[in-house]
Amino acid sequence: MSAAAPDPRAHALRLLARREYSRAELRDRLSRAGYDAGQIDGTLDALAREGCQDDARYAEMLGRTRLRQGHGPLRLRRDLARAGVELEQPSIPQADWLIQARAALHKRFGDAPAENRREWERRARFLAGRGFTSELIRRVLDGDPDAY
Repeated sequence: MSAAAPDPRAHALRLLARREYSRAELRDRLSRAGYDAGQIDGTLDALAREGCQDDARYAEMLGRTRLRQGHGPLRLRRDLARAGVELEQPSIPQADWLIQARAALHKRFGDAPAENRREWERRARFLAGRGFTSELIRRVLDGDPDAY
């Protein structure tokens, strides 16, 4: 158990004061601090009842952050899964993923279209790395008028 914070609730609240955490992330942090599983689960249940920790709110925060960063829906889903958020319909902001993909592409490569197949593939890899689906990538790179 941590000498600096003998109370897991106080430790968790200090963490939550800085930023949102998913329940799984908080459980991991408290476990690494040396609290036993019974203390952790009781603390997390109490924090959730009081509204101090909420996975839906965490998902919404992460969604807004990833949108601002220019990431796509696959990246967002992967990050939520990595954080242990298991919501059926996460409360993420609605986004027009075509516009997001186009903006990310424009920011990186400007307005000029790909000059050859190699450049097209380079741009496709970039968008895939940002978490956009292959369908979105194809539509944006092939000049789909609905993509603009």
